[in-house]
Amino acid sequence: MTRILLLGAGRSASSLIQYLLRYAPQENWQLTIGDVNPAALHTLLAPHQAYARAVAFEIADAVLLNALVLEADIVVSMLPALFHPVVAQACVHHGRHLATASYVSPEIRAFDAEARAAGITLLMECGLDPGLDHMSAMQVIEHIRAQGGRLTSFKSYCGGLLAPDSEGDNPWKYKFTWNPRNVVLAGQSTAKYLENGHPRYIPYQYLFARTEQLQVPGYGAFDGYANRDSLSYRQPYGLDDIPTILRGTLRRPGYCAAWHALVRLGLTDDSVHLANATDMPWQALVASYLPAIGSADVATRCAAYLGLAENGEEMQRLRWLGLFSDQPVGLSDATPAQLLELLLTEKWALQPQDHDMIVMQHLFAYELAGETHWHTSSLVVLGDDAVHTAMAKTVGLPLGMAVRRLARGEVQHRGVVIPTHADVYEPILAELAQDYCIRFVEETGVSAPATAPGRTAVAGH
Repeated sequence: MTRILLLGAGRSASSLIQYLLRYAPQENWQLTIGDVNPAALHTLLAPHQAYARAVAFEIADAVLLNALVLEADIVVSMLPALFHPVVAQACVHHGRHLATASYVSPEIRAFDAEARAAGITLLMECGLDPGLDHMSAMQVIEHIRAQGGRLTSFKSYCGGLLAPDSEGDNPWKYKFTWNPRNVVLAGQSTAKYLENGHPRYIPYQYLFARTEQLQVPGYGAFDGYANRDSLSYRQPYGLDDIPTILRGTLRRPGYCAAWHALVRLGLTDDSVHLANATDMPWQALVASYLPAIGSADVATRCAAYLGLAENGEEMQRLRWLGLFSDQPVGLSDATPAQLLELLLTEKWALQPQDHDMIVMQHLFAYELAGETHWHTSSLVVLGDDAVHTAMAKTVGLPLGMAVRRLARGEVQHRGVVIPTHADVYEPILAELAQDYCIRFVEETGVSAPATAPGRTAVAGH
């Protein structure tokens, strides 16, 4: 029997839990789920009592954490990323494998030698992004190398969005399918990437004004903006000499321009508390960020301050949020980012009838036999409902499949590992395609990269 401990049963864990329950009987697993609200899992687990249970768990309880880890063979963490080092330390101490969908942080990387010495695997970045992005990109990269091709450009974009049938009259065409705070604070560091051998930097205040438009077969146009440090992906992908590399985030056209307005207003700032009252109207908050000039209404002054057309699309999106209304901000002595998150949590809440959508696209260019080739890989996954979302599927299923192979002893790599090894990603991609119809659409051709499907010129504002 393999004992699996899952810590955290939140928004993105629904598909993971279903997968673990599906295979527990035939793989001879005993599953324990630790969560702050175990009662919410009782109905789900009732038919599976012979091999699954839920227990109350809080990460602050170090004694309980160690006891649960000691009882497990494999620990799966769906906790917020800042808690992973605490879990990893317990796993290393007790010699237990760990699997997560989160990035390898410096704190996690520091456990590599100890994990190797203990003969265990800390399998990180096995979700969507990071996760499926690594697996699918490496599959194409290795295919190009096997042909003798030399990669000259690699761009990778991913976004969690609304399915077309759920966009409705929402002008942002966006709702939350993961941590709202992370969305509000997205991009608050200088983005770094390479373009034709030259380093490029985009400071936060201009990040959402410099976008690239992409076309995804069957789903139309998307805007991509650069995401954090793209340069760090050269070494894991074996692309140290590549002239162009960029990783980015996808949104529907118009989102980035409107979000840029929020950034310019200062409403994404999380560094200063405003000493505001709970009942302060939103229009008063916005007015406090504008020059005290003239007697025009707040919306008119805001448009003039930002240099936007008063009835333009950006201002329409800001109005739709309620920025110029008398609605109370609802939280006292808060940061602007906290107030914006509270407002967006109401406006961008996924409703029971809504369907979300995951879109990922890789854009490759390479030289082969004296010609320039392009290769575009596109993935679209639609959610079933507000619980079994596309986000939950694409985060949870790859992680569950990685855990299954770890439990079978099929993952031989030790220490801190990400799924860039063919013996890890090939079976996962095959299972996703065969059992869940989650597969990439591949397009190839011979031409200049700028004329390849899926890409257009960079747009700067």
